[in-house]
Amino acid sequence: HLLLFLLFVGPFNCFASYSRATELFYSLNEGLPPGVLIGSLAHDLRLPTAGGQHPVALRPPLSFTLASHGLGGQYVKLDNRSGELHTSAVEIDREALCVESSGATILGGSAAVFSSSPSSESCLLLLDVLVLPQEYFRLVKVKIAIRDVNDNAPRFPVPHIRLSVPENAPVNTRLAIEHPALDPDMGSNGVQTYRLRDNYGVFTLDVEENEGGERTPYLIVMGALDRETQEEYVTVIIAEDGGMPPLMGSATLTIGISDINDNCPQFNDSQLNVTLYGNSSLGTHVATVHAVDMDLGSNAQVIYSYSQKVPQPSRDLFHLNESTGAIALSTKVNGDTPRLHRLIILGNGPGCIPAVITVLVTIIKVMMRPPEVVPRFIANEVEGVVYLKEMEPINTPIAFFTIKDPDEKYKVSCYLDGDGPFRLSPYKPYNNEYLLETTKPLDYETQQLYEVSVVAWNSEGFRVNKVIKVQVLDDNDNSPVFSEQLIELSIEENNVPNAFLTKLHATDADSGERGQVSYFLGPDAPSYFALDKTTGVLTVSTQLDREEKEKYRYTVKAVDSGFPPRESIATVTITVLDKNDNSPRFINKDFSFFVPENFPGFGEIGVISVTDADAGQNGWVALSVLNGSDIFVIDTGKGVLRAKVSLDREQQSSYVLWIEAVDGGDPALSSTAKITILLLDINDNPPLVLFPQSNMSYLLVLPSTLPGSPITEVYAVDKDTGMNAVIAYSIIGRRGPRPESFRIDPKTGNITLEESLMQNDYGLYRLLVKVSDHGYPEPLHSTVMVNLFVNDTVSNESYIESLLRKEPDISIEEKQPQISIEPTHKKMESASCMPALVALSVISLGSIALITGMGIYLCLRKGKKHHRADENLEVQIPLNGRINLHMLEKKPMEISNI
Repeated sequence: HLLLFLLFVGPFNCFASYSRATELFYSLNEGLPPGVLIGSLAHDLRLPTAGGQHPVALRPPLSFTLASHGLGGQYVKLDNRSGELHTSAVEIDREALCVESSGATILGGSAAVFSSSPSSESCLLLLDVLVLPQEYFRLVKVKIAIRDVNDNAPRFPVPHIRLSVPENAPVNTRLAIEHPALDPDMGSNGVQTYRLRDNYGVFTLDVEENEGGERTPYLIVMGALDRETQEEYVTVIIAEDGGMPPLMGSATLTIGISDINDNCPQFNDSQLNVTLYGNSSLGTHVATVHAVDMDLGSNAQVIYSYSQKVPQPSRDLFHLNESTGAIALSTKVNGDTPRLHRLIILGNGPGCIPAVITVLVTIIKVMMRPPEVVPRFIANEVEGVVYLKEMEPINTPIAFFTIKDPDEKYKVSCYLDGDGPFRLSPYKPYNNEYLLETTKPLDYETQQLYEVSVVAWNSEGFRVNKVIKVQVLDDNDNSPVFSEQLIELSIEENNVPNAFLTKLHATDADSGERGQVSYFLGPDAPSYFALDKTTGVLTVSTQLDREEKEKYRYTVKAVDSGFPPRESIATVTITVLDKNDNSPRFINKDFSFFVPENFPGFGEIGVISVTDADAGQNGWVALSVLNGSDIFVIDTGKGVLRAKVSLDREQQSSYVLWIEAVDGGDPALSSTAKITILLLDINDNPPLVLFPQSNMSYLLVLPSTLPGSPITEVYAVDKDTGMNAVIAYSIIGRRGPRPESFRIDPKTGNITLEESLMQNDYGLYRLLVKVSDHGYPEPLHSTVMVNLFVNDTVSNESYIESLLRKEPDISIEEKQPQISIEPTHKKMESASCMPALVALSVISLGSIALITGMGIYLCLRKGKKHHRADENLEVQIPLNGRINLHMLEKKPMEISNI
């Protein structure tokens, strides 16, 4: 039965799952930042959430995932738990994703599809999202419409548009501009209008829109055009979109006016009068007529011809060049030749009525023929022009001239007329031969063309001129010249890459390619400087750092294009100006100074060294104390640290200061350093006796006390440190029946009984104890009186106190206490013990002899003063202060290697 149930229910279950496929539609603007909420799938699908009717513990959590992770996933971010859809870090650009086409562009398979339609402005991002678990399973089709924003300005495909308009174009002529502006934005954000920045009063623009929505600008002629008045109009065409605010793009529009044949040739004069000698030779130039046509090209071509009214004899006598209008004598003049000729010449243009000019030629009959000048050129000559290179040597021959009288009746002479470095001299041994030559080198840059005349005259006064033109040819004889030989530049450090420095300029007096100058860096120029070969613009490709290098000096070359090329060199110096880009820098981050305490006020503790790599005011450094300024002061110029007052190590053993260094830049830069001042101890405190607390106190010692038993102690402290605080105890004065019965430990201050007390040893013992430190250079000490009363009981305290008040007669023993310092870092070898044992034996023998002598001395002294046995004198040595012994913790002090 179960099998039949599953077979029956299965197909319907599958059908139900597919039936739960859902579509959601969202829209958003392109270019939004990451994290913008697009929509909540859980909310929009009305899926149960934590706030529903069913308990949260019974409801499985929802899960949202993309059907597949394709490229579309980079534009959106889906929260797997909440189903919220946000923009991702990859910005959506509608123009890049949705290019108008007839199909769809698929990104990432089935997970994301970017779709655009040619008939609409919609741009859709399609996502497939799976909702789990099984009981809420469905496939959600998410469509996100990307709305266009006006983020693109119109742009013309070419920066320069040229349009040609015939000068006879009638008003309202419309000409399409073939390169309209393009705008990737859609709808109203696309190109809407066009306008001209300057219409010159004769142009305007109109926009036509075709069925596909494309807008094409048209140029409309609003006034009459005349190419001869103005042949070109240059303006700017501006395209503007419909966004808010609108964006614009522009291009240069050049409107050229094409020529039509609307002008005819015209002569400046209507008649030209010319006189010709009858003995003129063939080919003699008579006159030249010239007509002007304002049109261009073939429309301005003028053809010259004789009118039909000119008789044939005149046509045969004078040749007319139809292209140049030059008239020359074509046949010899004889006695039958008419003396007056009226030459009517027509200037013919295409489609025009010919222009007319009349040339009246009057022939003067000459009975005697003038001298003849016959040139024979040596230098290169073309149509009467001689070409010489500059820098040709002196006496370069130009031409031979033969001077003669055609009738051979008269003497003929000649000379050179005109300015220039030329000379005409007779060529020996011939009488009628003359040589024209140069007198000094020619310089093209000084003068390019010379015109001289060889004048011949006979004895009858007839003169003949032969004009010679000398054209100087340029040679590469000049090097480029820089406007400045030393080019001094400056630039601030930290410049932008490819920063402009200067534009070099060099001139070359030569012509043509020989005068074209190219620029090059010298071999000593660093690689990060660049010099444009053509323009001479000097740039630097990297950032300059003044602290790394402040000055640059290298050469540049200007080279012309002659053969061989010539060059000149200039020097470029660049000074890198400082900017405040370096903070003050301490030589050390942490400074430590060791100063003895009680150092005098305003004494020099140490020098704080600080530098700043910048220059000028940017490198000025001011020092200040951030903390502890009430005690310490610093010399901001020299960096000397001083204390205003004397420092006491016992009050404070060390100081930690923070020093700030601030430069003089704007804005100022700063840095800090840590200063540690350690006070070195000096022996300025004597030991302070804490016990016994008074010179008047005493202690009862029973006669039954065994030898070696501790009786009492002297306890003192020293505020100093090190060896200055190492305390030694010694008895420097004794008074009593047998005062040598007690000894003090020099290290601990413990007083012990050395010998057994006898019946005659009863009485008051007064021990003067010296408490001394080991300070350097001079140890300090204090003294205290230790009073011991040897008796069985204290029956009469007033009597003892009266004894204490009397000043004792105690002789001072100047004997330094011996404190052994135990070594802790080495063990002596057994072989080195023998010298030590010998030394100890000698010391022991010396000590026994010393003690024996002292005993004899004391006995003698005691015998002399037995009548004063009951009158013990006392010495009161005041203490520095009274200190409660119970308030202090007594610690034995150990001497260690310091």
